[in-house]
Amino acid sequence: MDAELASLEQKLEQLISQHAAAQARLSSQYAAAQAESQRLQEKVDALEHANRELNDKLGLVGSRLEALLARIPGA
Repeated sequence: MDAELASLEQKLEQLISQHAAAQARLSSQYAAAQAESQRLQEKVDALEHANRELNDKLGLVGSRLEALLARIPGA
């Protein structure tokens, strides 16, 4: 009976150790995913800002073209 109890105790310790290792691995993966998410969000923010600037420039170019076209006789 002592041998069975010792075997069961050993298996339980292995399970606890495996659980702790899996938990540490998942925690590390979660932290990496959070960092990647933050990096991607910053990239999206920068691209949205660049897009707004380009749209503003496009609107300005359109206005200037309309003004130039209005100055052309017969257009």
